[in-house]
Amino acid sequence: MELINPKNAPKAVGPYSIAVKTGNLVFVSGQLPITENGELVKGDIKRETEIIMKNIEIILKEAGSALGKIVKINVYIRDMSKFSEFNEIYEKMLNGHKPARAVVEVSNLPKDSDIEIEAIAEV
Repeated sequence: MELINPKNAPKAVGPYSIAVKTGNLVFVSGQLPITENGELVKGDIKRETEIIMKNIEIILKEAGSALGKIVKINVYIRDMSKFSEFNEIYEKMLNGHKPARAVVEVSNLPKDSDIEIEAIAEV
């Protein structure tokens, strides 16, 4: 097992690893829309989704993987009425790749975020 902690991705907000690589899989912990300078972005689900997906891309690259190798994504969103806006950016970021996915509306997330995304990818 290898812990993945890219220097150019947001740091963990708790006692966990950003990602764990084991065998031919990498498990990316839930990512919040946190920019390079540590700012949590709120109020624009499209921008939030883009930031998260770019951070996941950075993490996967560090682990020797890529967005196109994601096999499963879980999305936690506070307002399901934003689903189509989220989906627009999500689809654009994955460029036609369609991994298995769950989208769940939740009442609260760490740091009062509007969205959190986790992923499992092949290496």
